[in-house]
Parts: sequence; structure tokens; C-alpha cells
Amino acid sequence: HFKLCSTCRKEIAFGSSYYSCSVSTCNRQRRSLFFCTLPCWDAHVPGAGHRDAWAELERAPSAAQSDAQPTPLRRTVSAVTAATGSNAEDSALNATFEKEILIVASKLKKYIKERGDMNMSAGVLEQLSSHLRHVADSAILSAQKNERKTVLERDFQFDEKDKTQH
Repeated sequence: HFKLCSTCRKEIAFGSSYYSCSVSTCNRQRRSLFFCTLPCWDAHVPGAGHRDAWAELERAPSAAQSDAQPTPLRRTVSAVTAATGSNAEDSALNATFEKEILIVASKLKKYIKERGDMNMSAGVLEQLSSHLRHVADSAILSAQKNERKTVLERDFQFDEKDKTQH
């Protein structure tokens, strides 16, 4: 079978029709919902709290197509791959993370406006995100050296000159 119905748990066969929810939060990579019939989809809606949703008719892939689909990447961190970046999955994820903005833009803009009565360029977010990734990677390595699975505040090390710039 392709998947199980998210409501009644019946099998959805390869190549058969099924329904998916139109709401994006129901179709995320890690939490995709599949429904064998419209009544099963209808049973899902009240619990999900959707304001405006509809069922979308989909076609399950064939067994051959399903076997050919790549498995999603999972982030695996070990002292070796974090230090060297030699893992192919890690390299693909790093490429994804390099593009993400890690800063809450509205809060930083508000801080700069209130603190210095200035505006902020969009390029600032990319620079700060790059800096944060570097600092976080160093903290991860520090936690791994100490054989911990949790990054603690003491893993973030700053130069004394950085602390006095306030």
C-alpha cells in the first residue's frame, strides 16, 4: 500500500485516488495527511480548526514510482561530519541553511529604530545570519568535544572586545 488513511487507518493502494487537505500545515513533509474518502477528510476538519479548507483529489504513485523517489534528508551531526563537512547529506543541508534568515527582522528593525533612530538594510539580515551560523557551529563543536548532546550557554564564546562594544 502507498499510505494509511489519516482518519480510519485503511490502506491507500498504489495508483489509487486519495484526498489531501488544501491547508499547507496538513501537507508538510513530516506531517502529511492522507484520506481515503471524503467522509474521512470531513472528519479531520473540525479537529484541525481550518477556517477555509477543501479536499484535493490526488493520485497515489505506482509501486515502481514510489521506490524511485528519494528519501528525505535527515540531519545527522557527529564530531567528524560537523568538523569536516564530509557527509553528503550534511552538505546538502548546509546549502539549505546557508540561505535561511535566522533573525526576526521586525524585532531587529524595531531595536535599531528605537536605539539609534535609524533604518536597517535588508542585507543586514543575511550578514547576521551568516555570523550566527558560524557562532552556532562553534558552540556545537564545543558541546561535542565535551560529549554532550545539548548546546549550553558556556559553549558560546565571545572575545572580550565583542562584549565591550555595547
